[in-house]
This record gives sequence, structure tokens and C-alpha cells, in this order.
Amino acid sequence: MSASVSSPLLKRIPPGLWTALAWFAAAVEPIVEYVVMPPRPTYSPNFPRDGLDSLGARALLALAFVLVLAGSAALRRSTTPAYALVIAGTVASTVAWRQDEIPPLQFLAVDVALCYIAAIRSRRSSLTAAAGALGVLTCYFMMRLLMGDDSGIAPEPFLALTVVIAWLIGNSVHQARAHTEELYARAAAEAVTAERLRIAREMHDTVAHSIGIIALQAGAAARVIETQPAKAREAMLTVEKAGRETLSGLRRMLGALRQADQNQEGTGHDHGLAQAPLQPAAGLADVERLAATTTAAGVRVEVCWQGRRRPLPADIDLAAFRIVQESVTNAVRHSGADSCLVRVEYRADELAVEVSDRGKGGGTTTDTGYGLIGMRERAALLRGDFTAGPRPGGGFLVAVRLPIPAMTEAEEKARAI
Repeated sequence: MSASVSSPLLKRIPPGLWTALAWFAAAVEPIVEYVVMPPRPTYSPNFPRDGLDSLGARALLALAFVLVLAGSAALRRSTTPAYALVIAGTVASTVAWRQDEIPPLQFLAVDVALCYIAAIRSRRSSLTAAAGALGVLTCYFMMRLLMGDDSGIAPEPFLALTVVIAWLIGNSVHQARAHTEELYARAAAEAVTAERLRIAREMHDTVAHSIGIIALQAGAAARVIETQPAKAREAMLTVEKAGRETLSGLRRMLGALRQADQNQEGTGHDHGLAQAPLQPAAGLADVERLAATTTAAGVRVEVCWQGRRRPLPADIDLAAFRIVQESVTNAVRHSGADSCLVRVEYRADELAVEVSDRGKGGGTTTDTGYGLIGMRERAALLRGDFTAGPRPGGGFLVAVRLPIPAMTEAEEKARAI
């Protein structure tokens, strides 16, 4: 459980704030230099001192500030309209100053907004946004040509290059994010498949054990059926009980595991997951041994049993132990806690298991990061409920409730005998 690490400052600042800062810095600087400050020998044809003397020019410049501020504030919620507002504010600013070109520093805000759009939106949307910026630059460039302005090198081609660069940067971020999400989804699917394969192998062991009991008891009944009918009847009831429990467990598991097998065959490869090691376990009967072993390793594990302890179906018993084992192991590895509480409660129609600690970790996961997925998969296959997360008072809590199937009349008689 690794503690959460704060993201860098550059990532914590909203993209709209970066856009507003870039635009406002470029827009305020000429006002301060050529209007507010005392006259100086230098003179700018782009920002004449009397450029804002008229009331209409001031109103238009104020409108430009409002448009860009609104666009920057709404950039994260409504990217396309907000982007259009930033471009409109930039154009309004040049009209207010009676300019025939967009200042490069002021156009940097448009590039920032475009980079953000390319990073979070589809390629079609981002290309449309880039085309809008290039269209505005083209209009300015054509206007200069029509007016015959040859006062200097036209900045529009260079600004168009910044648009292309901004789109490429944002698109690269978008592709990297999509690739990361794809890898995570694939790894999560493989973790689910690996857990299902482990469950299948454990079910195989359980079925083999049950078949062994059935064969042994059936043989015993055949030998004493004439001399000791009561013993034979008891053996056959044991056979019936073992058979019914095995069939019940198989019915609960088989559908999901068959689907996992079909998905595995469809991929054409198994990623080596079928070779994952499994430690033999007897179910919840091994919880005390697990607690003793973990305590000897340095982390005290307290086990609290509630309700009337009784035999459980093999699949439920083993799944509950695996969840406890996973939770305790991860609490030892990642929480930093010196103690852990395991609570197992036998209820009338379900089994409730909770594993809690008071460590400082941010979550209970395995080294590969998919321990919660495996535990959730085990609970889901048994129609159970699984929750995991930080506790209000500190630490981490894993809680699972597994429904216990109702026994048939024959099983109740067998249990009674």
C-alpha cells in the first residue's frame, strides 16, 4: 500500500488558468507600457498611445477580456465553446487596438487551449479546433495581402507552426493516455483470468477429494451392506452429502469458469498464467495457522470468531480463506501496521469476513496491483458482496459477505447423523 504522492504543481494548475495567464500577460503588458506609463521616445505602431482613446475601443477591449476569462473558466467543462471564446477574445483585442495581425505572445493562449483539447478530446474534435485557429490566421494573412501591407515579415506562418506543434503535443499526450488505459484494462483482465484459473485448479482438487470420499464410502457400504445395514446406510448418506455439495459448488462456478476458458482460447495464448503456484489450504480451518505464522513474522494477527462455527461448502470455505490470506499478506507488506484484525462471522444464511488494519498505506493491493481484483472476482463468482477501502479512523478494511446455500432435507439428515 503505497502512500499517495501529490502530483507536480504544473499538473495541479487547471489548463484554463494557464490559458488565462498567458493571454492576460500578453494583453496587459502593452496597456501598461504604452498607455499607463509616461510617454517615452519609443513608439509602437501596433499599440499606439491613442489606440484606446475612443470609448468603443475600450469597450471592445473589455469585451475581449471577458470573453477570454469566460473561455478559460469553462475550458475543462465545455472545451469547444470555451476554445471559441478564447479565439473570439483574441480577435476582439486586435480589433480594439486596430491591429492587422495577432501578437504572437497573445496567440500563445490559443495554443495552450488547443494543446489541452488535443489531449482530452477525440482526434476529430482536436483537428477541428486546430483548423479553426489556422482559419483565423489565414484570414489575417489574406487581409494583409489584400491591403498590400509589406511592412515586415508576416507572423501568421510562424503562428501556424505553433498551432501544429501544440496539436502534436496534445495528440501525443492523448495517445499515451489511451495506451496506458489499454494496458491497465488488459492487465486487469489478465488478473481476473489468473484468479479464475486458480479457482478452477482449487475446484479440481476439491472435486478429486470428494470423489475419493465417495469411492471410499461406497466401497465400505458394499462390504457391510448385508452384515451391518446401519453402517452401510450411514456410508451411503455420506456419499450423498459429498456428491450434493460437490455438484452445488460446480453449478455455482462452472458458468463463469467456462466463459473464462472461452476467452482464453480466443486470445490464442495464456500469458503463462496457468503456471501460477498455489499453496494447499484446508479453508477457514487454516486461518489460525496463518495468523500464527504472520505473528511470528512480526505482525500480530488477531482472529475473532463469531456465530456458530459449522461446516461450509468447499468452494465458499476455500474462497473465504483465500480472501483472508490475500488481505493479511498485503496488510503485512504494504500497510506498515504492527497488528491486523480478522473477523469471521457465521450468520444464518451468509458468511461475513472482515480484515482490517490501522496502517498508513493507501490501499490493499498485491505487488502487481491487482489483489483487489482477484478477491472481488472470487466473491462475485459466489454471488457475494465485496468492499475494500480506507477506514474513517485510518487504516484499510476489506469486507466480504458470501451467501451460504440452504441445505436440502437429505443434507440436513446427513448432517444430523
